[in-house]
Amino acid sequence: MKRKVQPVGRWLASGDGGIVARCGEEELSRRQWQQQIRSLGHRLLAHPGERWALCFDDSYLFSVALLAALHAGKTPVIPGHCRESLLQEQAGEFDAMLCDQLLAPGCPVWQIGGAEASQRADLSAPDLRPALSGEGIGADDVPLPAIPDEACVVLFTSGSTGQPRQIIKPVCCLDEEARWLAELWGDRLQDCTFIASVSHQHLYGLTFRIILPLALGQPFDSRQVFYSEQLSARQNGLRYAFISSPAFLRRLDLTLPAPDCQLIVSAGGPLSWQHAQGVEAWLKQPVDEIYGSTETGVLATRSRKAEEVLWQPFSQVGFSQDEPQRWRVCSPLIPEVEGLLLDDKLAFTAEGFQLCGRHDRTVKVEDKRVSLSEIERRLLALPQVKDAAALSVTRPERSGIGVVLVLDKPYSEAALARLKREWRHELHRWLEPVAMPRYWRVVDSIPQNSQSKRAWPQIQELFHAAR
Repeated sequence: MKRKVQPVGRWLASGDGGIVARCGEEELSRRQWQQQIRSLGHRLLAHPGERWALCFDDSYLFSVALLAALHAGKTPVIPGHCRESLLQEQAGEFDAMLCDQLLAPGCPVWQIGGAEASQRADLSAPDLRPALSGEGIGADDVPLPAIPDEACVVLFTSGSTGQPRQIIKPVCCLDEEARWLAELWGDRLQDCTFIASVSHQHLYGLTFRIILPLALGQPFDSRQVFYSEQLSARQNGLRYAFISSPAFLRRLDLTLPAPDCQLIVSAGGPLSWQHAQGVEAWLKQPVDEIYGSTETGVLATRSRKAEEVLWQPFSQVGFSQDEPQRWRVCSPLIPEVEGLLLDDKLAFTAEGFQLCGRHDRTVKVEDKRVSLSEIERRLLALPQVKDAAALSVTRPERSGIGVVLVLDKPYSEAALARLKREWRHELHRWLEPVAMPRYWRVVDSIPQNSQSKRAWPQIQELFHAAR
C-alpha cells in the first residue's frame, strides 16, 4: 500500500494530535513539538546570523532546531560531530550554534536543552529551555514563514584531501528520498516507532531516524541506542523500525530477549552473511541494506535473504560508465545535473551489481568513513613526525588504522612509548575513536616504488611481519 508522505514544509501544518517522539516511557506530543518549533523560530528570525550549526545528542531537540531554522529562513549546518576542537577549526562555516550541551566553538551559542547553561562568555544568548516548555510564550501560535523553495541543509563528509568537505543537500531532495523509502517498505512501517544506533548528525541518521518518521507521521525515539541491552529493553507491545549499521549488528548479544522489530535497516558498509543470518534468527526479519553516500543519497537496496544478493538500484537512479572502472550516477537526489563520479568500484550484471572496493583514500572502519589523508595531516602536525603514511589494517580479531612514521631522530623504546601516549592524547582532540591509530610502525623512510610513489604493498607488509 502506498503510504502518505508529508514534505518537510507541511510538518508544522499537519494535524496537532498524536505522538511525535518518545524518550523512554515519556511520550512527546506533536502539539508541543510544533509550539516549540514556532517559539524557537521566532527567536531565530530576530537574529542576524544566517548559518546555524546544529550539535545535539537528543534527536527530539535536534528536530526542533532543524525545523525552526528552516522556517526562519536560516541554513542548518550539520557538522557531523560535536568535538569542540574540530568545531573551532570549522567555525568559519557557520555564524552561530544551536546545541544541547556545553560547547565553545568561538561563535554565539544557544543551548536549548541538556546540561545547565554555564556563564561561559560565548553563551551569548539567553538559555532557551523556558521557550521550549511551551508555557506562556505568545509567539507559540503565531505562524512562521513557509520554508523557502530553495532551502537546504549543509553536511560534511571526509574528502580525499583530508579536509571535511561541505555537501549542500536541498530539502526537496530529502523529501524525495523519504518518498522512495516509504514506497519501498510500505506497510512494514505501519505503527512502528523508529529507533537507531546511528547519529542524526550524519545524512544516514538524519534521513532514516528523523526525516522518514516525521514524513510518515510516526514517532521516533530521541535517544541513540549504544548497547544490545538498550535495544533488548525496548517496551513490549510496541513495534519498531531499527536503523543501524553493520558495526552495531556485528556486536549484538543474541542471547538477550529480542524486541519486536518489523524492519532492520543497515547502511554504512557491507554486512557479512554470517552476521546477517544471526540478526535474522534473533529478530525474525531479514536485514534490509542501503547503499549510498552523503553526496548521493540512497542509490540501491537489497534484502539479505541469501548470501549472494545483488544490489538493486532505485528506479530513478541511473549508472553509466564514465571511464574504465569508474561509474557515474545520476539521480533526482543529486543536485548536480551531470551526476557524480563514484569512488566505489562496481561490477554490474543483468540482475544488479556488486561492490568491489574503492578508488579514493577514504576507508570504512566500523562502518564510519575515515579519511587517511586527514590522519596523515594530523600526524605531520606533531613536532617529532617528519613523514607519515596511514592505511587500513585488517586483522582477524579487529581491523583498524595503521600508521607508518618517520621521526626526527632515533628514540628508545621507553621514549617511544611515552611519545605514543602524548600523540594519542593530541590526536584525540581531532580524530573520532575509530580513526585513532591502532597499529604503529617507525621506519627510517617510507617505502617508495620506481615512480617515487608510495609502495603500498610494501607498506602493508610492515603490519604483517612478526613483531
